[in-house]
Amino acid sequence: MRLALYEPDIPQNTGALLRLAACFGVAVDLIEPMGFLFDDRRLKRAALDYVALAAVTRYPSWTSFLATREPDSRLVLLTTSGDVTLDRFEFTPSDTILLGRESAGVPRHVHEAAAARVVISLRAEARSLNVALTGAIALYEALRKTGQLPAG
Repeated sequence: MRLALYEPDIPQNTGALLRLAACFGVAVDLIEPMGFLFDDRRLKRAALDYVALAAVTRYPSWTSFLATREPDSRLVLLTTSGDVTLDRFEFTPSDTILLGRESAGVPRHVHEAAAARVVISLRAEARSLNVALTGAIALYEALRKTGQLPAG
């Protein structure tokens, strides 16, 4: 299981997701350009000292990210326009959960590259969750469903 962030905008969300991934032992792919520098103090404040525990790979572009992907790893995009709900989606242990930009999600070509587009069910009057919350909910559910939660 991996977590990928497509051109993240907000350093605090990225920091929170790095901490989350470190706690669960999940590698993170950061697809640039990012809306902040990787040494941003806000990212460091949210991630605390967990950044040292995180397995992070940075990619200069979407193209470079795609070029180095493992062939058996499906891209599972979390999106408000998903066609299957998170509770009904069947993850595999080698999936990569992909999260879009806070300000704009992902462009059409990224949607089309995803093997699956998954949505978290919300109340009708709610538009979306914060990307860090989305990542936390989806990653936990994926690890739970595939039996990959840490033993503790």
